[in-house]
Amino acid sequence: MGSTQADVVERAHALLAPCRVCPRQCGVDRPQGERGFCGIGSRPLVSSAGPHFGEESCLVGLGGSGTIFLAGCNLACVFCQNDDISHRRNGTEVSVQDVVRMMLSLQKRGCENVNFVSPTHVGPQLLEAIVRARAEGLTVPIVWNCGGYESVEMLERLDGHVEIYMPDIKYADDAVAQRFSSAKDYWTVVQQAIPEMHRQVGDLVIENGVARRGLLIRHLVLPGGLAGSEKVIDFLAERVSANTFINVMGQYRPEYRADHYPELARRPTREEIGRVERYAVRRGLRLAD
Repeated sequence: MGSTQADVVERAHALLAPCRVCPRQCGVDRPQGERGFCGIGSRPLVSSAGPHFGEESCLVGLGGSGTIFLAGCNLACVFCQNDDISHRRNGTEVSVQDVVRMMLSLQKRGCENVNFVSPTHVGPQLLEAIVRARAEGLTVPIVWNCGGYESVEMLERLDGHVEIYMPDIKYADDAVAQRFSSAKDYWTVVQQAIPEMHRQVGDLVIENGVARRGLLIRHLVLPGGLAGSEKVIDFLAERVSANTFINVMGQYRPEYRADHYPELARRPTREEIGRVERYAVRRGLRLAD
């Protein structure tokens, strides 16, 4: 790594002790093995790595999206559909250089990008891996596939190193986010983080059917309007960009501990999903799939 790159990585690693990598600001000493809310210490845990063909079509292309699933999470969603990875933290502890090898292998296998799934809590380690992998010949875009609960301080360190941000904006209400994800300031944080992502990468650019750079929003429709979908869309249209691509996801199903919450005990109806899609189009957003 050159001196400038090394400085960027060093500044990112400084966020690990006391830990302020994400908005929770746990303050633990992760290089010494202490664990905060996410449950992850100094090294990432990788659950799996390989081509994935179930992502958005503009990420999949012909070769698939090169997903690396990180165990642990800085959210505690009661309806998590990957709870074995996010909550039970099933994965293998790896070094930064192990991650570099995974990234280069995914590129060699023909993947269209390297897609970090749930990367937030290991941002400094992944930034170091990105810098090293670029030095070793990685050319495909990096996708930051996150839950939207991001520290602007950490995002600023990622500037110039992530080509595609893909946050899943889960709620437009802090009280709802606290009830279902133990994140009492989620919506407050999102309103700062998403504009920073857009400042860095701009609107989504798709060339020959494949995303190359930009912001791609995911939004999971919850039953009964719990996600505040219209408010999310208004925020994107008015404060981010009316050209924002959004994937309005209708695949919610009661998983993990959702059965403990009566309001989450059913799937959204087709009408509820369609209403959100129509509203997004009315506000000028572009639907992704």
